[in-house]
Amino acid sequence: MAILKVANMGNPVLRHEAEPVTSRDLKSLPVQQLIDDMIETLVEYRGVGLAGPQVHESRRIILVDRSAGEDPEDGILVLVNPVITEASEATDEDWEGCLSIPDIRGRVVRASQIVVESRDRKGRDQALSVSGFTARIMQHEIDHLDGVLFLDRMTDMLSLTFLPEYGRYWIDDSD
Repeated sequence: MAILKVANMGNPVLRHEAEPVTSRDLKSLPVQQLIDDMIETLVEYRGVGLAGPQVHESRRIILVDRSAGEDPEDGILVLVNPVITEASEATDEDWEGCLSIPDIRGRVVRASQIVVESRDRKGRDQALSVSGFTARIMQHEIDHLDGVLFLDRMTDMLSLTFLPEYGRYWIDDSD
């Protein structure tokens, strides 16, 4: 296994739509190794989610660390070719950051609850109904598959802040 280099904002790989993963490719050793490497990278960088384009792989694969959210099930989910099939009309605005945009935070409005259909790393169909922070992570990572960064989703740039200032001025913000 290997820790992969994370693409930073400005790298074109982050602005292109990622390619679907075929069933045949998903079973291949290179794609399984990529998933293992992505897991190791996510853990190393202490992230809560990671998408293929973020590690220079234009493939529709995302990881979501469920232990980082309100979900009682711990562990890292692997979602291949994820699609949001339902999204609540109710929304939440909260802080987001990104491994590809280090040391920056901003507030983003997202659906409070979503249903995502995908395949797991073994190619089995899965449908997940998630809410709260886990739903936010999934929406953020699926955006990466479509070439969208969280900055693109911000409706008010006044909350855009560097990490030290976020910790100093905003971390106790209960809005």
